[in-house]
This record gives sequence, structure tokens and C-alpha cells, in this order.
Amino acid sequence: MSTRTNAKAHKEGTRYMKAEERWQARFRAPRMTLPAWARQAPSRSVYRSNASGAWEIYAWDRATGGTRQVTARSQGTAHGLIDPTGRWIWWFADESGDEHGVWMRQRYGGGPDESVAPDIPPGHPMGIALSASGAAAVGVAQPGIFQIYLVRPGEPSELLYEHTEAASVADISLDGSLIAISHSEHGDARHPSLRVVRPGGQVVGELHCGDGRGVIGLRFAPAVGDRRLLVLHERRGRREPLVWDPVSDEQREIWLRDAGEINADWYDDGRAVLITSDNRGRTTLSRYDLGGGKIIPIETPRGVIEAAAARPDGTVEFAWSSAAHPPVMKSSNGHIVLNTAGPTSPRSVPVEDLDVDGPGGRVHALVSRPSTGTSPHPAIFLLHGGPHAHDADAFSPEVSAWVECGFVVVRVNYRGSTGYGVAWRDALQGEVGHIELADVMAVRDAVVARGLVDPDRLVLAGSSWGGFLTLLGLGTQPKAWAAGIAAVPITDHRTAYEDEAERLRAYHRVLLGGPPDELPDLYASCSPSAYIDQIEAPVLILAGENDPRCPIRQIDDYVARLADIGHAHEIYRYEAGHGTLVVAERIAQMSVQLDFVRRHLGLDG
Repeated sequence: MSTRTNAKAHKEGTRYMKAEERWQARFRAPRMTLPAWARQAPSRSVYRSNASGAWEIYAWDRATGGTRQVTARSQGTAHGLIDPTGRWIWWFADESGDEHGVWMRQRYGGGPDESVAPDIPPGHPMGIALSASGAAAVGVAQPGIFQIYLVRPGEPSELLYEHTEAASVADISLDGSLIAISHSEHGDARHPSLRVVRPGGQVVGELHCGDGRGVIGLRFAPAVGDRRLLVLHERRGRREPLVWDPVSDEQREIWLRDAGEINADWYDDGRAVLITSDNRGRTTLSRYDLGGGKIIPIETPRGVIEAAAARPDGTVEFAWSSAAHPPVMKSSNGHIVLNTAGPTSPRSVPVEDLDVDGPGGRVHALVSRPSTGTSPHPAIFLLHGGPHAHDADAFSPEVSAWVECGFVVVRVNYRGSTGYGVAWRDALQGEVGHIELADVMAVRDAVVARGLVDPDRLVLAGSSWGGFLTLLGLGTQPKAWAAGIAAVPITDHRTAYEDEAERLRAYHRVLLGGPPDELPDLYASCSPSAYIDQIEAPVLILAGENDPRCPIRQIDDYVARLADIGHAHEIYRYEAGHGTLVVAERIAQMSVQLDFVRRHLGLDG
């Protein structure tokens, strides 16, 4: 090897090591969720953070500034909340990330954990809401049944509702006298109805918008005795807010001109509503005054707001980030809400918008380019999960890692994505997978035609539903992709249906139009396993041993078939569920993916 070649290799190796340090630093930098406070004790807050190395629950006393870690579990803790009085912190205890377990609680100031409802069998959580009276509404899914209980710790639990179709807790009023239940007795879990009952199960009110139009219960008004429930409805082809009194059935629709995906929450005095709008991957906030119907925009930076809430003094706190800027907790008064100790994350590159004419309409995609090098670059198409989710101008350590290592990252908000109206979201019905991939291919062809990416070095990748799309795309579009990475994927819809959690079965039935016994051909034609013999690109699969959403058996079957036909593949298994809450494990998985792609695309230098 010549001196010049050695120098080039050394320079490339140094560049790669520096890139590795930067992308790993983004994963290691502490993150947190927006602190949620007790309605009747607003100085007491809880949040989730990965500062300990795994996502856990923390308590924060705003009066003293003190924080403490509440939970410490090997695989982290995914769900936690504080009761309205500020006396108790509740959290969900599952086993190794399998999402199957029970609710526990601990006093706000610390102490032993205690089971809140030992008479309810362990199950998959289907919502929880806490009242100031000490009562809680708790949803649980068991095989073949969904149940809602009224729980008063120390007393026998009361079964309020059960049905074979999906149901979950929406909220409980502050005084505990009204419980809102989201249900799909009409057989459509994607478009639920809303029922309000009293303790004892007596029905107070029902809200249903008709076939193909959902009603989402948000929160009861924040005052004792106030019966009003904030709701999202889909009466006009999009989600819009509505204030409903379930006792009198009085309804007030909130008309908004905003074109985005709407969410809403109460201001503390109950006289105004905080409106969150996600449009084309970015978020805006506004205040809607119920008295005069006036809309007041709230100034926020360009980017994405993961969560927002109005404080008792009328200020709004929000969790904000952009593709270039790491997450931060901000207030509308200009202050930072809470800074946790630890290293800060390096910034990344801004994202660019791309609109492409697709087979079902205009497709919006987000493109992140390396700041160095020249086009055409190798590229990775990262497909989001859900499928009812969307990619946005938010900070992502995963996206930044690929960009840091010289890849263009393309993310496609295919049909089925949220944020583009109900029609776009609900276009995903029946031939699932093939619909989304047609949009992905339209974007692929566009970026290739523009000379932005190298058509011979394109990687298809995704997690969960995105992992399913990856495997299906490798089999149905074999010439389009040089490699594939599928994390926690669906490989066979029928086998996944047999093993998955009950709430996912309900979702499957809606997406494909029925259970697999009624639609065996459709379940087969939409499964990656049907096209495994057509795959040409090497594939990496990452799988959680305890995954209740994309169970391990169907993945093992798929990997065994790859081995039988001698196709190039690698499998990375980890001891957790549908993803991981442990920082070190996320870094390990990112390293495995980067190494796999470098080897198979000839990018080792």
C-alpha cells in the first residue's frame, strides 16, 4: 500500500472516529419529558428522563428545586403519572419490556412501592386516569377481553365496563363522579366512540360521530364539579376540538382554520383551551378563549412540540426540538423550565422539505443531508412506525447518526401518516404495506432523478410498522434497494395476530378488514413472508425477545426461512420488548446498523 493510500485511510479512520463520538454523544446526552404537575398541588411534578442510563420516573419539587429518581428498573419504566393532590406517583410495572403487568404507586416524598389493585390480574395497560378523591379509572386488556375498573386503593376494585372490542380509559373527572371510556363496540378501533359513566357503571352520555369518524376523549375540566369534557371529533374530515357536557349533552364545537393535526388541553381556569397543531412536520400553539372565541397565537420556535401544558399562572410550558437543535423544556415567558445535569448534545443538520406527486396524491418527505461531501450520497430511507404516526422536524439521534456518517436520510410521510387529514390517514385500508411502499417509491425515484442520492447505495430501514414495510419492500421492490434493516418488524400478519397483545389484534382487524380466518389471502398477500424468495439485498433484523406488538415467533420463522434459502442476513436479538428504554442498548443497536451498512455497501474506507 502506498504512502498516499495509507494517509487517506488514516484520515478516513480519524474522520469516522470523530463522527462516532458525536453521534454517541447525542444518545448519551440526558433527555426528559415535559414535567406534569398535580392539579391541586402545582409545585409537585413528575417527568421521565434517561439521565440514569434508562428511562425512569422522576419527581421534581418546583418550590425547593429538588429532584429525585422514583423508579429504577433494569429495562426502564415507560408510564408514570402524579395524582391531582400531589400525594402519590403511579407507574406501570411490566416484565422486561413486555408491556404486561400491574400499576404500582409510591408516595411523592418517597417510600415503599405498593400495588394499587392486587385483585386485578396483570394485563396490558389500556389507559389510566386519577381523581382528587383517590379513585382511579384503570383500563386493562386480557386475552379476548377489554376491561375498565374503578380502583380505590385498599378496597375491592369495581368492574365498570368490559367488551370483546377495544376499549380504554379516556379520563376521570376531578371529583371522581364521571368516567370517560373510549370504546369500539361498533367494531372499528381506529374510529372509537366515547361513553361517560358514573361509578357503578350507570351510563351518563354517549358521543358517536358515525361510521369512519372517531371521537377522542381528552380531559375533563380542571375544577371540582365541572362536568365539561374536552373532545376531538372527526365530523368534517379532520380532528377538531369540542367541549361536551355529557349530562346535558350540550356541545360546543371549536372551529379552527388551521389545516394541521389538532390536539387540545384546558387552561387551568377552564375558560380557555390550549390548541396544538401539527402541520407538515412542525408544530404551532395557540390559545382559544371560550368566552369570545378569540384565537391568540403563542410564539414558539420553528420545529416540533412534543407536549405542551398551561400552568396556573397562564404561561405555557412545552417540550421543543428541531432536526438541528436538541430537545429543551421552554416556557412562553422565555425561561427554561428545568435543566437536568449532564453533557449537552451536539447539534445536527436542519431538515429540508420535499413534495412529490405520488399515486395517491402529494407526498411530503423530509430530507437530511450531510454537511460535507458531494452528491450523490449513499442514502437511507427511514420509514416511521405506527402506521398512524408521522416524521417531523424534531431532533433524532438516529437520524443524526446516519447523517454524521455521510448518509442522506429520507423520511416519507406515506399514506396512513397523521398530520395530513383524516382522508390521508385512512387511505391505509386493506392492501396495507403496498399502499405505503408506492409512496416511498415515488419519493425514491424523485431524489434519484435530482441527483441527490446514489441509486446503487440505497438502504431501506424502519422500526415496527416501518420494519414491516422494509421487509415487504425488499421483497416487492428488490431492484430498488442495496440493503435493508428491519427493527421489531411484522413478518407475517397471521402469525403476528395469533401472538400479539389484544389491543393490536383489534387494530389489525380494522386495518385489514377482519381477522385472518376470514381474510387469509389478504393477510398473506400483505405479509413480507410471501415475498421472501424475491429478496436480493442483505437484511439485518433486530428483535426484542419480549415484544408483545411484533412477537418473536413470527420473526424467528422468517429468519429460519432466510437461512433455508441461503440468503444473506443477520439477526440481532436483545432482552427487552418493542424497542428499548436503555441508552447503552440503543447505542449498541445503532452501532450494529452502521456496521452492517458499511460492510454491505463497501463503505469501510
